[in-house]
Amino acid sequence: MSTRFPMTQLSTHTVTNQPPPLEDINLYELDRALVEGIRREGAASAEARIQAFGAQVGGAQLLRAGELANRHAPELHTFDRYGQRIDAVEFHPAYHTLMRAGLEAGIHSAAWSGAPGGHVTHTALEYLLVQVEAGVCCPITMTYAAVPALRQQPEVGASWLPKILTAAYDARALPLAEKNAATIGMAMTEKQGGSDVRTNTTQALPLGGDEYALTGHKWFCSAPMSDAFLTLAQTGAGLTCFLVPRWRPDGTRNPFFIQRLKDKLGNRANASAEIEYNDTFARRLGAEGHGVKTIIEMVHHTRLDTCLAAAGLMRQAFVQAAHHAQYRRAFGARLIEQPLMRNVLADLALEAEAALLLTLRIARAYDEAPRSEDAAAFARVAVAIGKYWVNRNAPHAVAEALECLGGNGYVEESMMPRLYREAPLNSIWEGSGNVICLDVLRALTARTNTAATLLAELEPAAATEPRIAKLLDRARAILARPEQMEKQARRLVETLALALQADLMLRHASAPAASAFVASRLADEGGFAYGTLPVGADCEAILRRAWPAFEA
Repeated sequence: MSTRFPMTQLSTHTVTNQPPPLEDINLYELDRALVEGIRREGAASAEARIQAFGAQVGGAQLLRAGELANRHAPELHTFDRYGQRIDAVEFHPAYHTLMRAGLEAGIHSAAWSGAPGGHVTHTALEYLLVQVEAGVCCPITMTYAAVPALRQQPEVGASWLPKILTAAYDARALPLAEKNAATIGMAMTEKQGGSDVRTNTTQALPLGGDEYALTGHKWFCSAPMSDAFLTLAQTGAGLTCFLVPRWRPDGTRNPFFIQRLKDKLGNRANASAEIEYNDTFARRLGAEGHGVKTIIEMVHHTRLDTCLAAAGLMRQAFVQAAHHAQYRRAFGARLIEQPLMRNVLADLALEAEAALLLTLRIARAYDEAPRSEDAAAFARVAVAIGKYWVNRNAPHAVAEALECLGGNGYVEESMMPRLYREAPLNSIWEGSGNVICLDVLRALTARTNTAATLLAELEPAAATEPRIAKLLDRARAILARPEQMEKQARRLVETLALALQADLMLRHASAPAASAFVASRLADEGGFAYGTLPVGADCEAILRRAWPAFEA
């Protein structure tokens, strides 16, 4: 029996005052900040493609797939019925539906196609997919980010890159030569070291040329059913980067042992595993002893995706809250008509837009980096700043949006618990807060042009907006005291992030949104919680921009 148009008259009562299903909408068209950003940041030629994907991810089929993929967690099958070791992870069909949609849309390959605005296109597409189900974005992100590392070893890249860059999905467990497409995972950290990968103990024994045998363990392996994994191991020259395929060159299974799957807070649709290598075949990427240098290019690109993921989660949380408030009535009026609820929703809209604007600006710097040292320097430091700050805000914003739905927001069917569980992840992935802030310090001090490039980005706004000028003065004061810099690293990154977001909001957001953002974030006219925008904030105008359906 279909439930698309359920009965409203039950034997005991009539169902009223409930919002209609939020489905079969275009998540791109309803996001004005995204539409404007795509055109502004260099990806206008891809707009039709992004628009079509916006309709796809806003459709009932993919929204349902996101719910199912999250509800039915992956299952590990270590052995088959005959006692053969298979180390296979079984996913719900909905997971494969989402993976196919993302890879056929080219999320993983758009940045490397040579088309204008490739990283901006990648960012927009994955930002949309995150809003349906973030778990599948992990293997898609790693497949995208592995490309620079593979290009460092052309003889390895020659066989893998064509299968990686194709707009297709092939989930079959087969050797590369027999597959239509391939995905890449990552296995870096170990029990004893975590982010301190130089303490890794996995050993790599040379077999000749770029071939090695690995023995050791990895405490976190992301997406263990991928076709190959970037990993780190020790050689005589030090930490080195390798590609570990699931199959040996002779067509036999590579010893890649999945010990167990992690039981995680969120990201449930995606599998994360503990694995062991035991005489496991691998191919070297980059020079021996240069493992960190080789892998850092992958990390640089996955960090962009940690920014877009948080922005996407905040956007979807706001959308769910705004849709609920538009239809739900309490105390004689719709929630969205009530001044305090409008203030909360407008504040959430500002947070989401500022996160998106910063992420798209960083993505444009990635596109410009091959042709500009300044753009490369800006991308290097700004992505770390963005990763820290946008992800620091995501859990608070999602929690506030959840509360807008009341008790309904605490129920799994609402999607809000899934967004809430997901919100802290990207603050941890690719370096937790302290690691990232210290990395910002390294980026600002290692090369003289990095700090100068970042400050030059902000100086025009500082010349006309005293509150941004005040932030830059604070940042310069911290940078001028090296002995205090590490202790003040979080304050420095927060200061720079707010300055960047305020600059972008003033340049690209609507006047009411920009004014409210600067007043509440920079001028102490807002409070510590969302919903404390100053009296003069035009909440209705902010909401009409953020949620055009509000006009209906």
